[in-house]
Amino acid sequence: MYAMRFATIFIFLVLELLTLCQASVHPIKIKDKHFVDTVTGKPFFIKGVDYQPGGSSKVSQKQDPLSNPEACARDILLFQDLGINTVRIYSINPDLNHDACMTMLAMAGIYLILDVNSPLQNQHLNRYEPWSTFNELYLEHVFKVVEHFSHYNNTLGFFAGNEIVNDKRSAQYSPAYIKELIGSMKRYISAHSARTIPVGYSAADDLSYRVSLSEYLECNVEDKPENSVDFYGVNSYQWCGLQTMQSSGYDTLVEAYRSYSKPVFFSEFGCNKVLPRQFQEIDSLFSDEMYSVFSGGLVYEFSQEDNNYGLVEYQDDGTVQLLADFEQLKMHYQNVEFPSMKALKESVDVQDTPSCIEDYENLNVESKIAKNLGSYLIKKGVKVEKGKYIDLHSNQLSPNVTILGVDGNSWDGPKKIEVRQSLTSLDQEGEGDEEEEGKDEPKRKHKNSGSMIGPLLPPGLFLLFYILNILF
Repeated sequence: MYAMRFATIFIFLVLELLTLCQASVHPIKIKDKHFVDTVTGKPFFIKGVDYQPGGSSKVSQKQDPLSNPEACARDILLFQDLGINTVRIYSINPDLNHDACMTMLAMAGIYLILDVNSPLQNQHLNRYEPWSTFNELYLEHVFKVVEHFSHYNNTLGFFAGNEIVNDKRSAQYSPAYIKELIGSMKRYISAHSARTIPVGYSAADDLSYRVSLSEYLECNVEDKPENSVDFYGVNSYQWCGLQTMQSSGYDTLVEAYRSYSKPVFFSEFGCNKVLPRQFQEIDSLFSDEMYSVFSGGLVYEFSQEDNNYGLVEYQDDGTVQLLADFEQLKMHYQNVEFPSMKALKESVDVQDTPSCIEDYENLNVESKIAKNLGSYLIKKGVKVEKGKYIDLHSNQLSPNVTILGVDGNSWDGPKKIEVRQSLTSLDQEGEGDEEEEGKDEPKRKHKNSGSMIGPLLPPGLFLLFYILNILF
């Protein structure tokens, strides 16, 4: 009797220790002006945050936001509590290992939009002298980021740049280089990725370039159609406190992009002139006033930095304190309901991508970029570890860290990341409303399907059961 109880308890403990966490994640692609889940056919709206703890300067040869599994478990637990489905990261080191953190994000049902630049040498464009930095060394870094992260199915897209054009001088020198970089990235993805991953740009919402830069990056070059951006991000901080579509200028913003042929979303938003931030604009962003034009947005930003936009604050002893903005954002995000594909089809005016014209207001779009720059790298590929999903034990999803609520007391939220993605075949794309999805483009085999499947009962455990059965 006692022996049997002991055996039962022993088996339970072994299972708890050895059980591998499982999940799957559906790749997202673009259909007309919106993002779409390739398996369910449902529209995908970005409901997320910008995430770069410590700022871009924290990225080094030894660390970045996705290289520390313990820190990832801590923050992904809070991401889930916020109710987000996407994070944007501004800088990473492609030579580090990101498998554990990307696996956690995928299990949590969270996608990544990743900037390919970093502040390190040879890893960004000089906006005033782009010809001095747009070279093979720079492209090698960009392609390494693309190569490494394109093998994770929860990589939603890449940003080729963030606010590179932000004044008169940069508007005279940088636009053509941004467009060429977009094309180079897309050519590399076409040659080496298991699936098509969209490439976009994140723009400063400057009225001098709001329309002209978006139209230039959108347009089709006759001999290089791949230089057209796949999506467009807008960094906007114009809704401050309690406002309306009209008083904030959101109505004008919507009209500015209504005829845009690509998905548009807020790559940064969340004015902090009124604190705590109310995030009232979220109710409008996901309403029928905006969802036909904007595909959601990313709140700036998760961690508290010197600019005072944070949702949480990291303390010196490792404790995490939630700030008032966290609870405000959570309240609005958890009330968001996405429109159906039917509602989108009834409200969206699909546009063809326009051809490029000779002049764009306030921009110099003349190009003196060397032809075939980076073509050897695109042909041969770059040497970098390919990202992959890995098996995680359940205890890796429970961060060993103190989290404090807004009131300073111990946080009463969940203690463990919830595995939210169910096991689903990824071979049947475009069900339901989008059953015709994917017919216009070649099928690609999913090299990394996104199913983090490990044997729930490792082979040695079957032997253990056999021995126990004989003994008891």
